[in-house]
Amino acid sequence: MEYKLQKPVHGTIGTSKYQCVIEWRNGQFIADEPVVQGGKDTGPDPYTLLLSSLASCTLVTLRMYIDRKGWDIPEIKVNTNMWQSKEGDNTITIIDRDIIFPAGLEPEKKNRLLEIASHCPVSKMLEGNIKVRSYVFHEEEVDRKLKYSNEDITVVWKPELCKHSGRCVMQLPKVFNLKTKPWVTMSGADTEAIKAQVEKCPTGALSWVYNKPESPEEPAIDSEF
Repeated sequence: MEYKLQKPVHGTIGTSKYQCVIEWRNGQFIADEPVVQGGKDTGPDPYTLLLSSLASCTLVTLRMYIDRKGWDIPEIKVNTNMWQSKEGDNTITIIDRDIIFPAGLEPEKKNRLLEIASHCPVSKMLEGNIKVRSYVFHEEEVDRKLKYSNEDITVVWKPELCKHSGRCVMQLPKVFNLKTKPWVTMSGADTEAIKAQVEKCPTGALSWVYNKPESPEEPAIDSEF
């Protein structure tokens, strides 16, 4: 499993209705709800952000193709909008994407570019299978803790909090491997890499602490993994 973004999109909200701060790899922007929904409309709402993603991905994909072909098309425009309807217990979402080229462009090129637009990554994602996995971080204490140490740190695993997101196993397999016993091999990577991976655990099942110089903790063997 490899995430599309090296740094995840990070959002926060305070008590101001309903202004959110969205942080991405190179800065931040405001998302908000329109006034009719109780917000102040200081930034794009979630639906606008979704449609903007499709519009921008379409434009970039078309520009890449046009440049590769060497066609003289100085500007492309895209309008995106959506509507929803109910069919029994199901909500049906229809997204309309209108692509506008300069006047005089040959029909053959228009048809080819329309086909290319359907292959833009966000378009393919929206028309494919999407599953949203949600996690919440827990800090509470639990009775069962398993510990694995190297010379510098001890990784603490709380099995009852683990939701098996797969981040540790897929992203640092030389350390986290369910086919080995113990399943955490602290010699599989350097300390900084292990710390960075543990900090990506979304549930709080994994954490780390520095070893005490006077009494470093020994690795604990997990009888189940």
